Amino acid sequence: MSGRNIQKYGQHFLISPRVINEIVDAAEVLRAENLVEIGPGQGALTNEFIQRGHTAFTLVEIDPDMVAFLRKNLPTNANIQIIQTDFLSFNLSALPAVSTQFVSNLPYIDAAAILDKVLSWKCFHTAVFMFQKEQAQKITAKPGEKGYGTLSVLSQLRAQISLICNVGKGCFNPPPKVDSRVLAFQHKTPPANWKPVKHLVETAFLHRRKTFVNALLLGGYEREQIITVLEQLKLPLTVRPEELTAQQFVDFVQKYH
Repeated sequence: MSGRNIQKYGQHFLISPRVINEIVDAAEVLRAENLVEIGPGQGALTNEFIQRGHTAFTLVEIDPDMVAFLRKNLPTNANIQIIQTDFLSFNLSALPAVSTQFVSNLPYIDAAAILDKVLSWKCFHTAVFMFQKEQAQKITAKPGEKGYGTLSVLSQLRAQISLICNVGKGCFNPPPKVDSRVLAFQHKTPPANWKPVKHLVETAFLHRRKTFVNALLLGGYEREQIITVLEQLKLPLTVRPEELTAQQFVDFVQKYH
């Protein structure tokens, strides 16, 4: 594969047996009825799954060169379906409507969007994903911690998240410029009023340097109602978005009328 194509798709191929085994070990613990691997590349994870007896799962790969490589090199008796497309444009309703696990060494540039799509799908059960370390820290950050924001809250409201392992640059070919981290996600029922909660979180963190009150005023919320709800939640009017827990965002929406 040419260097130009590697750059085009931002590919860094996982070559560390330790990390490959840790990812597949975690996936097997969190196993679902159906398995989908996103961006398998040259099949490092795919082959480990096959060697452990997994068959009849799905690969979604954007790169035609990699699709050709996989079709040539994967065992023919493994019954692996390969779909050549960008996962972000892939219609998930084409998959079986059963509990589904997603696994991927995610492309850094689209990682947040892919995670959101997976967590939003009705059949999402579990996922094991690798992220750039800084992005993984944002996903798992708690109130007051560096990076806590929209990605943190919207991920944590839809999944139980745990750290699987840290991954150094040398675990890839070619090596990326940053370290990585593998996280596991287990389905959590999102708030029933998901759309207004999502809108509130996005509005609040759009102006994260301002107080929660001022951020919401800029987003069109009513001052008197904001103040009333904050008093009911026993939160000070000076509270900032990054100080609220994920549940407090949900509680605010439930009380705001």
